[in-house]
Amino acid sequence: MSYANQWYVPRDGLTLLPDGGVTSAAGFKAAGIHAGFRANPQKLDLALVVADEPCAAAAVFTQNVFCSPPVMVSREHLAASGGVARAVVINSKVANAATGDEGLRRARCQAAITAEAVGCPDDEVLVASTGVIGVQLPLENFEAGVPQAAAQLAATPNAALRAANAIMTTDTQAKSCAVTFDGGSFGFPGQVFTVGGMAKGSGMIMPNMATMIAVLTTDAPLASPDLSVALKAAVGVSFNKVTVDSDTSTNDTCILLSSGAAPGSAQTSDFAESTPGHAAFTAALTAVCTALARAMAADGEGATRLITVNVTGAATPEDADLAARTVANSPLVKTAVYGNDANWGRIAAALGRSGARFRAQDVSIRIMGIPVCEGGLALGFDEDEALRRFEQPEIAIDAHLGAGSAAATVWTCDLTHEYITINGDYRT
Repeated sequence: MSYANQWYVPRDGLTLLPDGGVTSAAGFKAAGIHAGFRANPQKLDLALVVADEPCAAAAVFTQNVFCSPPVMVSREHLAASGGVARAVVINSKVANAATGDEGLRRARCQAAITAEAVGCPDDEVLVASTGVIGVQLPLENFEAGVPQAAAQLAATPNAALRAANAIMTTDTQAKSCAVTFDGGSFGFPGQVFTVGGMAKGSGMIMPNMATMIAVLTTDAPLASPDLSVALKAAVGVSFNKVTVDSDTSTNDTCILLSSGAAPGSAQTSDFAESTPGHAAFTAALTAVCTALARAMAADGEGATRLITVNVTGAATPEDADLAARTVANSPLVKTAVYGNDANWGRIAAALGRSGARFRAQDVSIRIMGIPVCEGGLALGFDEDEALRRFEQPEIAIDAHLGAGSAAATVWTCDLTHEYITINGDYRT
């Protein structure tokens, strides 16, 4: 079972593919190779995802003002092509961020090299980079590596896994996922559609749009505007609900491609916004994005546990998100989880400074299902039972604010000594 599948939340009408990934949808191939960005020849560092034909595309990007040249180029290409793409090329180790006009030139060259190898116009190539900021891309690695990757393109699970491995930075696990859904609910019984994808992300994560880097694919036939609507909806409740360390990257990119290659008679009009087909597709896309997002949090730098923060009873959705995100970002809460300490006072303090509107006397808190606070006051609980529950890989924190009916969920991880070690010598 893939790592992301461990964090998949089952949903009615969807089937999880055991070895699913970015090539699970019909019409896509992928490759992952070592192109020399990393010193270790055993480390894959260049991923290529290619559609059999030019296909509809949509994307969301970082809102960081220091956005990187690859983000700029991919935005330009989507606009120039009218939402059509043929290939996505991604390198790790070098972010090509804060590199000025020369970095922009190199990102365009990165696309041009890929376009020549794949056989498509430059503006049908989307580019992404991840790694150290302030370093220029070595174009010779693309010149040698992209043709090699193009020669290895395949639609196999192994090819998808290699591509997912190639985009990792400080990740310890490759993150891939795919699901299928039947068209019976919107007039196409027996016709099966697939949504798959891969993502990387382990640190510098509190996205303001998407994940660090993600490529998602589907063989359902959607036009680019309808893809964009579905992507923004899915990202809003998945990748945008992850925080590892409250930092937003310069390179965040999430790309969605639609080949329309699923066998059958369904057309783009059957998946247009506000149709039952669009709702079914969005649900499948959201499930894949959520599994990848939860996997990112669980694999946070130095993490030993996934933490799920659920806030209910908020006055507004904005208040619910504020409260959940503040708890998830609290170093005190995160270190308490690392230390197996059911210290609900830290949770209450984070809620209180979040800016969400509520009265302290209306708040109740549970840690791993154990009531620890009711009416804003402490409840006695079995510390030994709490310690047993802390052995689980996922720790749930539930807070009810008693101020309304809005709710939010945010995923994070514990904060360990290893996080400091990783980020203290990141460049070396």
